[in-house]
Amino acid sequence: MNDGTVTLPWLVVRQDDNGNRYRVGRYATRAEAERIADSLDGRGHKQLYWVERISQNGTSAD
Repeated sequence: MNDGTVTLPWLVVRQDDNGNRYRVGRYATRAEAERIADSLDGRGHKQLYWVERISQNGTSAD
């Protein structure tokens, strides 16, 4: 992060009833991402939310 950029390695993903997956947002910490996923999950919809870590090359790294 020497160039002033912010690293957001934690991703919240939503999967709907039809199996379609959507990126909800990227976050700096796992705790922040989990808090968002939990708050969305608590709304009572049938979507599934989870947290993934993004690798340095930009791909999911479970």
